[in-house]
Amino acid sequence: MAIDKKQVEEIVRAVGGKENIEAATHCVTRLRFALYDESKVDTESLDQNDLVKGQFSSQGQFQVVIGPGLVDKVYDEMIQITGGDRSSKDDVKAVAGKKQNPIQRAIKTLSDIFIPILPAIITAGLLLGINNILTGPGIFFDGKSLVDVYPAWKDLASIINTIASTAFTFLPALIGWAAVKRFGGSPLLGIVLGLILVHPDLLSAYGYADAVNNGTVPTWNLFGWEIEKIGYQGQVLPVLVSAYLLAKMEIFLNKRVHDSIKLLVVAPVTLLITGFLAFTIIGPVTFAIANAITSGLIYVYDSYAALGGLIYGGLYALLVITGMHHTFLAVDVQLIGSQGGTFLWPMLALSNIAQGSAALAMMLVLREKKMRGLAATSSVSAFLGVTEPAIFGVNIRYRYPFIFGMIGSAIGGVLLTMNNVQATSIGVGGVPGFLSIFPNKWGVFFIGMAIVLVVPFVLTVLFGRAKLRKEDRSASNETINEPKAATSQSASVVTSSTAKTDPNQRTRSAAQVGDEAVNTLEIMAPLTGQAVSLEQVPDPAFAEKQMGEGVAIEPSGNVVVAPFDAQVAHVIKSKHAVILEHASGLQVLIHVGINTVSLKGEGFNMHVEAGEHVKAGQKLLEFDRKVIEDAGYPLITPIIIPDGQDMVERVEVTTGDVTSNQNGVLKVHLKG
Repeated sequence: MAIDKKQVEEIVRAVGGKENIEAATHCVTRLRFALYDESKVDTESLDQNDLVKGQFSSQGQFQVVIGPGLVDKVYDEMIQITGGDRSSKDDVKAVAGKKQNPIQRAIKTLSDIFIPILPAIITAGLLLGINNILTGPGIFFDGKSLVDVYPAWKDLASIINTIASTAFTFLPALIGWAAVKRFGGSPLLGIVLGLILVHPDLLSAYGYADAVNNGTVPTWNLFGWEIEKIGYQGQVLPVLVSAYLLAKMEIFLNKRVHDSIKLLVVAPVTLLITGFLAFTIIGPVTFAIANAITSGLIYVYDSYAALGGLIYGGLYALLVITGMHHTFLAVDVQLIGSQGGTFLWPMLALSNIAQGSAALAMMLVLREKKMRGLAATSSVSAFLGVTEPAIFGVNIRYRYPFIFGMIGSAIGGVLLTMNNVQATSIGVGGVPGFLSIFPNKWGVFFIGMAIVLVVPFVLTVLFGRAKLRKEDRSASNETINEPKAATSQSASVVTSSTAKTDPNQRTRSAAQVGDEAVNTLEIMAPLTGQAVSLEQVPDPAFAEKQMGEGVAIEPSGNVVVAPFDAQVAHVIKSKHAVILEHASGLQVLIHVGINTVSLKGEGFNMHVEAGEHVKAGQKLLEFDRKVIEDAGYPLITPIIIPDGQDMVERVEVTTGDVTSNQNGVLKVHLKG
């Protein structure tokens, strides 16, 4: 498809001109800019550009969605127009990172460290919740637990508790792995560092307070220097700082030690020095800082419980928008490790439910079928603890549901803090969240859950319908006062726009294969897994259908096959995506994972080349799930019918469990 140079020039002008572009690259779907000043971007001009399917800013990059098959041509044209240098994705990422302020960089660093270990922590939280049900007194019987009444269940509860508590007992090892990897060192050394800090020879951090009161804290005596011989179970700061030092020291030594003796020098020296400093300086200092932070939070909680609940409960959804909510994950873990429970996490759970309730209410307010579907699916996601689809897809777009969600969450937060509701662990931050709450506080938590379900829902419906009635009255008044000539003109436009096209003008590329007309094309599932709507994809370019209609699959396997007989139109260099072209001319994009372009092909094995003809069911590519998951990228795979294909009349989507090349996920109706 030919590119209009003027439209590309308009894109350059809209982002502030070539002098505002510090670096630019592209992936399979969008242009990625590192701009000197994002305030110079003319968003209205971009919206009016036919080449642009969408736009948004994320992590210091301004992204302009063009779509597959066109973005590389637009990028080539843009480079010719601006005379700039071609940049890699890492170049743009590095430049964008420099533009973030220290707080943003710190938040992103914490996010990069904690998100990869989040599944282990959440799983531990859910299992501890099951243990709470079995061992909590007063849940089923007055003053007794289930295992007290039925002793046969006692050992089962013990096994569950052992499995569940492991992630928290050895939390420094998990953090050490993720942190050292994030800072550029060897993840294995990070694991060893974390295990060193919780070695069985050390006094457990959980018993430190009692040992201090009893005067029995063990010490090391280094030539007269008394050092407390304690572990750092449940602690965050000691291992974070130690991991940073370890990674930088390893990088330093790797650059200077000869390859022949690296194995004998780098790891031993790095671990020895870092471990020694962790026990002598880093650990004691950061342990004291962490305890001071914890004491400060507890003081606020004890002295101004209602105010704390109002602020944190009400504003948590705003923290999600800014990304700062990841920092409180570390605070929750610290509170659990040092105090045995956190009062912050229960408010997080209610905030998620409140935003889900507000999104669900929009089903009764919105008239557009597509947006009602988005409201329904995103609300379910929020009730299960993932609020981004509801917040970004629905609530922020219309503003008032987001505000009413915050109001409901604030009321719930006040109730929880005034009744000292705490969680023993971090679990799923939605309706199943009660499993992580201390059982004796379930009643209060359920009342809070009722508040955040009812208040945002009712307020959103009442306000939304009142707003619609007001808009209808305004539209009615405008119609009554509109001149008749204008009405006639509008009617003639509608008639003209709905006139049928001449079937003789249909081209082969639009809807004909050989001599046989093709009215519909059924696209089979290219992967085995769960087919879901695009709205559930955690990327606005896909979720908002900026590139086109389609479906997404949460894969259970790791093989992508051709969903129909096709020609391979394009293979992305980073091997994470491929574009297929049907004999009718229809093109389909299969994009494995989100932001997996950053892996530069690691974890992907492409089996086809551009221009090759493939049969339905033929293997296209394989991917390593562990590599992608360890890097923190979602595996969800969008299958897109890119916009701008004139032969497409409409697309039908089928969701549910699918098996590759056995279940249809898309039915494309072709014109003519």
